[in-house]
Amino acid sequence: MKILLINDIGTATGGAELQMLSLRQGLRAKGHDVRLFASSLIPVANSEFLADYSCFGTNTRLQVLNQTANPSAYLALRRILQDWKPDVVHVRIFMGQISPLILPLLQDVPCIYQMAMYRAICPKGTKTLPDGSECQSRAGIACLRHSCMTPQSWAVLMLQRQLWLHWRSAFDVLVALSYGMKAKLEAEGISPVEVVYNGVPARRMRPPMKTPPTVAFAGRLVPEKGVDFLLRAFAPVVAQVPQARLLIAGQGPESAALRILASELGILENITWLGHVPREEMERHFDGAWVQVVPSLWEEPFGNVTTEAMMRGTAVIASAVGAQPEIISEGKTGFLVAPNDVSALTAALLRLLLNQNLAEQMGQAGHQRAVTYFSEDRRTENFLAIYEDLRAKYQYQLGWT
Repeated sequence: MKILLINDIGTATGGAELQMLSLRQGLRAKGHDVRLFASSLIPVANSEFLADYSCFGTNTRLQVLNQTANPSAYLALRRILQDWKPDVVHVRIFMGQISPLILPLLQDVPCIYQMAMYRAICPKGTKTLPDGSECQSRAGIACLRHSCMTPQSWAVLMLQRQLWLHWRSAFDVLVALSYGMKAKLEAEGISPVEVVYNGVPARRMRPPMKTPPTVAFAGRLVPEKGVDFLLRAFAPVVAQVPQARLLIAGQGPESAALRILASELGILENITWLGHVPREEMERHFDGAWVQVVPSLWEEPFGNVTTEAMMRGTAVIASAVGAQPEIISEGKTGFLVAPNDVSALTAALLRLLLNQNLAEQMGQAGHQRAVTYFSEDRRTENFLAIYEDLRAKYQYQLGWT
């Protein structure tokens, strides 16, 4: 089967990009001819461009216009469809660079849209307000009223939204990353939606845990990730377990403020700030972690760091938002706590850091759950089944046998 993957970015610099690259690799390993089409934007300096085809991309002020109507993407995709003639097209993120201008080209091609963000119902893609709280309004004038964007960007992105809604019939199958995401999308008229979880690379269990008791966090240092929530919960832990360590992998605009907060809480000496590190290096650092915390304050569509931790064999404590209640088996692979409930997170941390056997048991159960439900191979097989079913329907409609 010839399969064309489409994603805004073609470098290995983000979760969505890593998913598309690993999907291409997994499908190729099964004998399929798979190619990736992306914009030429390199979001992280010196990153290798890994897509097979490209169009214009930018992160300058032109992006607002480019993500609404990218003629380069239209022309490039038209050539690909004419010359290569894929059997199925799989679109992931396209409203940040490639734009809805490609959708008319896909009207007569078997095509799925895998929604990795909430762009289908929210121009920002997060379905949150500027203060981080959940947005309860439909996209439109409310985006301007809540100061989610400037009047200039609002006008352009409302045009993008109208183009997307006008041409959305180009997609034959809609796919969400979780059932929680599916519910939010269908509540705003984006339906029917299937669910395919992201995949995580299979690996062996980490070595047996050793002292000191160690907590891990991985993610961007931005308010919605809840790192300040984690620091406030970790401070009382240090009072009871002075040798406890916290590893923080990631960078972002909140970095300086978080270091100041850690100093004010008296836990700066207990924290190792790893910064942005390659995934392989991060896994080596985290192999000794007793627990990984995912303290997100917003309803993320999935949560790759959670499944990565479980595949490693690390117990997870996460905010009970978004897809986390679907991923974590409460009391078996980890614990769920209410977002910003500092005392609940402290209590959960102490349960594991004071009981190494429990942390080991939860880590082993998490590893087994990740292998069963969240492996890259499981993800690839799920998409392959969708492709084959969709292609068969098209062939039937065309009168093929």
